[in-house]
Amino acid sequence: MSSPPKALTISIDAMGGDHGPLIAVAGAALSLDLLAERTVRFLLHGDEDAIKAELLRQPRLKGLVEIQHTDRRILGDEKPAQALRRGKGSSLWNSVEAIREGRADACVSGGNTGALMAISKLILRMTGGLDRPAIVASWPTARGITDVLDVGANIDCGAAQLVEFALLGEAFHRIAHPGNARPTVGLLNIGSEDVKGHQEVRDAHRILLEGALEIDYRGFVEGDDIAKGTVDVIVTDGFTGNVALKTGEGLARFFVNELRTALSSSLLAKAGAFMALGALNTMRARLEPPGGGPLLGLKGVVVKTHGGATARQFADAVKMAADLAASDYAAAIAASMARLQSALDPAASTVAEPVQ
Repeated sequence: MSSPPKALTISIDAMGGDHGPLIAVAGAALSLDLLAERTVRFLLHGDEDAIKAELLRQPRLKGLVEIQHTDRRILGDEKPAQALRRGKGSSLWNSVEAIREGRADACVSGGNTGALMAISKLILRMTGGLDRPAIVASWPTARGITDVLDVGANIDCGAAQLVEFALLGEAFHRIAHPGNARPTVGLLNIGSEDVKGHQEVRDAHRILLEGALEIDYRGFVEGDDIAKGTVDVIVTDGFTGNVALKTGEGLARFFVNELRTALSSSLLAKAGAFMALGALNTMRARLEPPGGGPLLGLKGVVVKTHGGATARQFADAVKMAADLAASDYAAAIAASMARLQSALDPAASTVAEPVQ
């Protein structure tokens, strides 16, 4: 008889994001449906009175929540260096620190991305000599799901850093999608020809083509290959990845709004929409932006969710954090980084300096 799944504690920055405890608490409650087979508890960080007011609306969370009060929070416009100097004791800082202290298995925050990355790196440290974490977004495509990284943590990336992302993304995809033991990997570029793109992309392409890293690298892919699902993992720098992510999200919202307008334009259109309601809801769910993305490469599970996330998206982020914490994710990342160190020592000097 198999043993029951390990009980998990998810640490939540309840003051992060645009809506604070309203969404964080509601999202935690909704996640119970997604984590029905797990025993999960929550450690909520932030203003105790505000959190308790929201908990009154969510009776399902009774007995499952511990509150760590703080009246300090990191604002959305604070730079990472400011957050490191002044952030200790804030809801974001405390939510990450709970992992290091052994009081939580994973953390979810919708707060300042740069601050979350910098504080997580300081508190949890990096795996296998990595320089900085990368944020991955799981993108719905024609073939299923494609994981794209980096989508915002690293603006400028050298060739070695892009190669690191390829290994991080490949390891993450294997864990997040257990049916795919050998994910395909592509490098985002402005064309498929070897001469296209800037020098860092071409150098990373050359290293990945050598095959020493034992991943299924398929070469350059272009922007339209993301939605096609041409490969399972797409690697790019944080600037390009974030622009692509926001563009995709905007197009999805535009399409849904246009479809809603068209289907309410007449009685006949409304009747047709009613008859196709199930299919339309399925399509809408597929177009829903991902709830959040983990910061890959840390010695711990930290998931960044959108500042403007809905309760459902926040719940998805909580589920992702719990699933990763209960998986072999950390071991898979460590093994990939060990493979990189043994194969790419000469390229280590090309890693980009952190962006301040």
